[in-house]
Amino acid sequence: MSGGGFGVRWKLHGDGRVPAPGAVVRPDERLSWPRTAGLGAQHVVAMFGASFVAPVLMGLDPNLAIMMSGVATMLFLLATRGRVPSYLGCSLSFVGVAAIIRAQGGGSAAVTGAILVVGAALLVAGFAVQRFGARIIHAAMPPVVTGAVVMLIGFNLAPVTASTYWPQDQWTALLTMLFTGLAVVCMRGFWSRIAIFLGLVFGYVASWVLDSVLGKIHSPDGSGKTVDHWRLDLSGVGEADWFGLPSLHAPSFSWSAILVALPVVIALIAENAGHVKAVGEMTGDPLDDKLGTAIAADGAGTMLSTAVGGPATTTYSENIGVMAATRVYSTAAYWAAACFALLFGLCPKFGAVVAAIPGGVLGGITVILYGMIGLLGAQIWINNGVDLRNPLNLVPVAAGIIIGIGGVSLKFTDTFELSGIALGTIVVLSGYHVLRALAPPHLKAQTPLLDEGTSGYDDEAEEPEGSGRPGRPGQPEK
Repeated sequence: MSGGGFGVRWKLHGDGRVPAPGAVVRPDERLSWPRTAGLGAQHVVAMFGASFVAPVLMGLDPNLAIMMSGVATMLFLLATRGRVPSYLGCSLSFVGVAAIIRAQGGGSAAVTGAILVVGAALLVAGFAVQRFGARIIHAAMPPVVTGAVVMLIGFNLAPVTASTYWPQDQWTALLTMLFTGLAVVCMRGFWSRIAIFLGLVFGYVASWVLDSVLGKIHSPDGSGKTVDHWRLDLSGVGEADWFGLPSLHAPSFSWSAILVALPVVIALIAENAGHVKAVGEMTGDPLDDKLGTAIAADGAGTMLSTAVGGPATTTYSENIGVMAATRVYSTAAYWAAACFALLFGLCPKFGAVVAAIPGGVLGGITVILYGMIGLLGAQIWINNGVDLRNPLNLVPVAAGIIIGIGGVSLKFTDTFELSGIALGTIVVLSGYHVLRALAPPHLKAQTPLLDEGTSGYDDEAEEPEGSGRPGRPGQPEK
């Protein structure tokens, strides 16, 4: 690949129209530019659902979020020299963090400041993986820990749905939840990948129809006051300009907010490792040497976004799914998607449409979305054969999850306390390692397996001969 080694030039694949039967378009190849632009638009649609839900749920500017996702994607593609085709959308992992920080009296600046520090930690972690290899991920965060942290991050959000969004319009929330569930399960291919987006569109239209037929609803509004209000208020859309810069703000930093946010770095490392491994397997190009770079680039993208008031960014499985469906892995399509995202970010009217999403619609979406995030933690346990019958695994996980979900707090002074996600993560992480150091040998007999997506990055991590374990549970022998 040419282009100064940054992966910004591509060879034309075949005739530039469609891949040959059984062939794939590799990252350093492209189809014709019109087709590449079309694929870029498809990637934008795939990331839209979660990328504008995330800032709305966090109280941040969706226009800025979409625009910075494009900028972060460009940075990621440059950092990985065009070898890792991936889109950096807005991370949903920080929604619970934002809710906790705002409940403690923090504003948008405190939210973005805390997430910026997490981005810096992710950047350092990426450099460490690049220097020492993925084994350090295994040593510090075995699957039992990673799965528990992901689980409590998702389930910690349950009260937000139950007390904030769902009560605004319970029947629209119920209809949206049912439609979204059907879309996720029953639709196929690309449509199933954008089921969340389709659910939002359905709820949007349903709210408009109910307003037209039934008039205003008497329920809590976004501020929590029970009043008569329209389900769908489009007054801000008409007032918004077609073109303009999104609102920017500088971050602010406080220890209490930072400590709430820091545990999310564990989920982001596991998420990035899994995505890089998946892309490597799909493209047939082992990306062992790019894992650390990808993690660091994600951290840098998050720092860049939050420095101007945007949310965190992360690699998106929705876009990986689009690649799997189209068999087009060209990074040129991701550059096109990033350019489209920049254009959307410069349209305030688009942001006003997003900001007008009714609370009841968000209630129906988040019931499924937050649960799915939490259950990804259980999937990590299953993929890695974590044995919860072993008290070494069970005790710290049980304690940490209840603390994280229940909002248990530990007060140190009048101005500083640990609770929820932060305290739960500390209990799981420190509890596991302390108990492992003190546990009798028979409880430590089974060496923890690597996180999903990292087992191929260190030759020494392979199972020794005679171990009796030819592969990970649920995976075929190679």
